[in-house]
Amino acid sequence: MKILVIGGGGREHALVWKLRQSSSVEKIWCAPGNGGISRDAECYPLDVGDVKAAADLARRLGADLTIVGPELPLVNGISDEFASRGLTILGPTKQAAQLEGSKVFAKKFLERHSIPTAPVCGIFDNAVDAYAELCAVDWPLVIKADGLCAGKGVLVTSSPDDATEFINKVMEQREFGEAGRQVLLEEGLKGEELSYIILTDGKDFVAMAPTRDYKPAYDNDEGPNTGGMGAYSTDSLLSPESEKVILEKIVRPTLKGLEGDGIPYRGFLYFGLMMTAEGPKVLEFNCRLGDPETEAILPRADFDLAQCCLSAAKGKLGDFQVAWKPGASLCVVLASEGYPANPKTGKPISGLGESRAPTQIVVFHAATRLEKDTYYTSGGRVLEISARGATLEEARELCYDVLSNVAIEGAFYRKDIGQPKASRAASDGN
Repeated sequence: MKILVIGGGGREHALVWKLRQSSSVEKIWCAPGNGGISRDAECYPLDVGDVKAAADLARRLGADLTIVGPELPLVNGISDEFASRGLTILGPTKQAAQLEGSKVFAKKFLERHSIPTAPVCGIFDNAVDAYAELCAVDWPLVIKADGLCAGKGVLVTSSPDDATEFINKVMEQREFGEAGRQVLLEEGLKGEELSYIILTDGKDFVAMAPTRDYKPAYDNDEGPNTGGMGAYSTDSLLSPESEKVILEKIVRPTLKGLEGDGIPYRGFLYFGLMMTAEGPKVLEFNCRLGDPETEAILPRADFDLAQCCLSAAKGKLGDFQVAWKPGASLCVVLASEGYPANPKTGKPISGLGESRAPTQIVVFHAATRLEKDTYYTSGGRVLEISARGATLEEARELCYDVLSNVAIEGAFYRKDIGQPKASRAASDGN
């Protein structure tokens, strides 16, 4: 099997890394890839939003399967383009990708199919009406830009001033362009967040190991929202009883709802959940693997990912069985100075590869370029260090040991990934 992976971040590096372990894989390409990925796959330049160019590349290379990492090509209709040319691809259609591409579409879908979610305060297409609604809401409040904002188009706040500033930034200053044409206001939920991801062929599905990610930039969930600063997965993160509720109340009704709405879906489907006292509720959908969740999930995967993805893409997932290595895994993001607003790039990276447990550690590259055996930063999230251990604490120790040896001028990372909230608060400043 020859596989093309679309994307160039840490998630795509993790996919390439895991796909390479399959005995059925003969060749892997990645477009556009990055410096680290180029050591594991042959990389080709590509504007990931250009779906026609992606299809041209897949045909020219003779790819048996294309796997899409990021959301933009999915929202732009890459799967539809591939299907029109008879090319095999894993990823939902443009229509189905609206679950991620439009927060308003997703919320209406959830309400239409009675899937647990936060109550809506209002949907607005002008700032004046949105400002007025702030006088009537209960706090905390969640404000979401409707379109794709790279994980930065959501504000959770109890401050009317912060809410006003965010609406102004999204709707009047148009910081996110057309993605901010509408905003959704909904009630804030209390509980612990959980990332639950499935791979489906539209009827059958397999569930990935559950994860918990950390979106704010700094320790103790402070600072601006990011694409994600770390994640972890453990055997005990989700009880069998809670998983049963997620499957019965959320996952299966979602797949049934898509089928009922005449929306075919093949690919990964991410449920961003809040585990509330009343049960799990959907915060958001993503129509692909999460990042950095993927970098915590795949080190635990104990099955042939390539065969699983091909089966799903061809609508033949059936009773495919997945298995997971016991214990825990953890991923920490090393980010450029100034991330997420204004990351500084072009900085040399040193200290990679220094680990006392190389078989348990994987360094995934998210935004690097390679020049004469030296890596340089090329974006906001630079590296994603993943470790697997018998316990979460062991995985944490291994991961932070590697991070202590990596040197990038001005770079930073959260030091509380994998810690419970009470411990994170207690470790403030360390």
